[in-house]
Amino acid sequence: MAVYTEVSFDEAAAFLNALNLGQLQNIKGAAGGIENTNYFVDTDQGQYVLTLFERLTFEQLPFYLHLMKHLAAHGIPVPDPAADTKGQILHRLKDKPASVVNKLRGHSELAPTPHHCAGVGETLARMHLAGLDYPRRQPNLRGLAWWNETVPVVQPYITPAQTRLILGELAYQNHVAASSAFGSLPRGAIHADLFRDNVMFEDGRLTGFFDFYFAGCDTFLFDIGVCLNDWCIDMDTGAGDGARSAAFMAAYESVRRLTAQERSLLPAMQRAGALRFWLSRLWDLHLPREAAVLKPHDPSHFERVLCARLTQPYVL
Repeated sequence: MAVYTEVSFDEAAAFLNALNLGQLQNIKGAAGGIENTNYFVDTDQGQYVLTLFERLTFEQLPFYLHLMKHLAAHGIPVPDPAADTKGQILHRLKDKPASVVNKLRGHSELAPTPHHCAGVGETLARMHLAGLDYPRRQPNLRGLAWWNETVPVVQPYITPAQTRLILGELAYQNHVAASSAFGSLPRGAIHADLFRDNVMFEDGRLTGFFDFYFAGCDTFLFDIGVCLNDWCIDMDTGAGDGARSAAFMAAYESVRRLTAQERSLLPAMQRAGALRFWLSRLWDLHLPREAAVLKPHDPSHFERVLCARLTQPYVL
């Protein structure tokens, strides 16, 4: 989250009032993340998150917003987009697409234990199953096609050694994607960005997943790989944590058992997740957009994670 588009108190108040969400009491720009403009807003009826979308279009957004509605209706703890009097959940503010969702209770757990990882694994599996009958389809926009397009764009900004690493991994991921084992992996709607700061806990209990604006239809295994790369590693070195990884996977499989192909390709999808976020962080660092509030992420972190996945893959 960041602030690219300034919204005044009066503009936000009129917008929220039109959605019957009460009288605005406070508005504060959110500094985390990099994709959208986000404000935390308090009204006399509750706490909400107001989002203006800076990249996603009016045509793309129904997939994400209706996915959240679908998951919420199936008992998955996710933000529920607010509808207007006509039942529409995609709105317009400052001539940009906008939405308002309820703010989840609790806080992000940035130093997770195996208990926290188990909660994420169990809820992620339930989310995957709940999304099986979601009718809308949209590809993972930061998937393999985007990696192939983006590597040449960031290549001028990286060292020869980094170039060798990134080109080698890209070639490997293209090879994996062409395999019959990959083609048979279970697929559906995935979060694709379920980092520690996109999950909330209260009193040790998971209260929700949020920030679904990288979601798409892809392999469930990619979602798992992304989670293992963030929830179950040492943040300084990128090395995997066996206890947290085991807790996450045991909880996930208590709800949805992995197939034989998923078990064999889990190390490859962890590498895929590391490549995806190394690339996006390189892109955001070297080709940034202007924002009133913006904290870029360090690309070298996921370079380390990728190297760790190459030398110490997690195998079930």
